[in-house]
Amino acid sequence: MSGQPTDPTEGRPPGDARQDQEPAGAADEQPDFLHRATGVGTRLGRALLIPTLAIITALILGAIIIAVTDIDILRLWGEDPGEALSQSVEQVADAYTALFRGSIGSGRAISETLFSATPLILTGLAVALAFNAGLFNIGANGQLHMGGMAALWVGFSVDLPAYLLIPLALVAAIIAGGIWGGIPGLLKARTGAHEVITTIMFNFIALFFVNYLLTTRVFQAEGRDDLISEPVNEAAELPLLFGSDYRVHVGFLIALGAVAFTHWLLYRSVLGFEFRAVGANPEAARYAGMKPTLIFMLVMATAGSLAGLAGANQILGLEPYRAQSNFAGTTGFDGISIALLGRSHPLGVLWAGLLFGALRAGGREMQGFAGIPIDLVIVIQALIIVFIAAPAVIRSLFRLPEEVESGEDTTVATSGWGA
Repeated sequence: MSGQPTDPTEGRPPGDARQDQEPAGAADEQPDFLHRATGVGTRLGRALLIPTLAIITALILGAIIIAVTDIDILRLWGEDPGEALSQSVEQVADAYTALFRGSIGSGRAISETLFSATPLILTGLAVALAFNAGLFNIGANGQLHMGGMAALWVGFSVDLPAYLLIPLALVAAIIAGGIWGGIPGLLKARTGAHEVITTIMFNFIALFFVNYLLTTRVFQAEGRDDLISEPVNEAAELPLLFGSDYRVHVGFLIALGAVAFTHWLLYRSVLGFEFRAVGANPEAARYAGMKPTLIFMLVMATAGSLAGLAGANQILGLEPYRAQSNFAGTTGFDGISIALLGRSHPLGVLWAGLLFGALRAGGREMQGFAGIPIDLVIVIQALIIVFIAAPAVIRSLFRLPEEVESGEDTTVATSGWGA
């Protein structure tokens, strides 16, 4: 019929017709500059773009917070807006200059970054490994505490040369953390108890159990009545990598080894394939002959072992080489942020741990030089995680296409929720 559009694929074989099909409007739409320049269409581009833009956005918001929380500058806006703007820019520049100088501005700054990143990488791996199996390991803090106490006990009670004592203390930390992580895995496998609830409770149990141990004659420092332990033997202290002027120690190499091991386990071993298969679909994995209940226990035990190594790092690699109440601080919980930012991939966790280590190291310089409280670093970290968890916000701000939301290998970390 005249006036009716003809089908351009009419009369062609089906294979040719499929090649000519395009989404509606595709012929008229061209990728924007940001889409082309960042390689969003590539696997690596999709994996990195959202986290990178989340960091940039968080830093911009941090700059705004710095500018609007100075009372003197706020008053100046009503008198001389130009001068107020100039001082705001100067203050933000001073703060971020100090932040970068304190994190990567010198050999000592880089050492502080690596030192701060070491336990974060290990706890991030502990959380990311569980994410890959569809489990929420919220208990890295408790596993860190138990691993640290095991390393501490070996460190001050066993008299061996360093080349034997340090590996023995690390093995003790791995075993203790693995047991503490494996118990919630066992409870989930046998009773269906949700790992979020059990790991949170095990954090509290570990914290107060450590407090109790620090009151006993076995652990409490002689002549002290507060929650302070005996220090480990000098032979148990992790050796410094670059001399006494730099705090980075062998623990960083251990963290790199843990990254390599976790990557091999997840992507080069049969067991790791089963971990990821169970995380993607437990029922399909069971139908294929796998045993999800056994996988739950193994994943949580392995994750606990990684967090236990972080505990050994906090005792054997951090002066004064002893334990006190809550010596883990927020390191275990920060591992959740690291795993999210790293997209549950071991190499991503390494990158995210280095970033957060740099923020911690630079934050101290920023506070000392620019007078900006180190709490701002925590705010920036929190904003990064918010934007990672809500990628639609970043897509809207930067007008990114829908396909940027996730890469091909992004693990659905919440697949175990409510299972």
